[in-house]
Amino acid sequence: MDHITILGMLAATCTTAALFPQAYKIHRTGHTRDLSLPMWIIFTTGILLWLIYGIVISNLPIICANAVTLVLCAYILAMMVKNRGKA
Repeated sequence: MDHITILGMLAATCTTAALFPQAYKIHRTGHTRDLSLPMWIIFTTGILLWLIYGIVISNLPIICANAVTLVLCAYILAMMVKNRGKA
């Protein structure tokens, strides 16, 4: 791996890892009421598009980061929809 790919993998690791505390907190507490559903829908759509882009250009850091991030976002969105309307 060249230095640019390593840099990309490190950046991808940081931005993807940033979602783990939120997903864990939601899993632990079940609370999502303070999160913005429109923001998460837009964000998740963007992640899906980044994943498609990474696949099209065969860029491993983009593919790996966005595949994991998409799973985390999908989990958060699913919990938000499940908890919608709960106090």
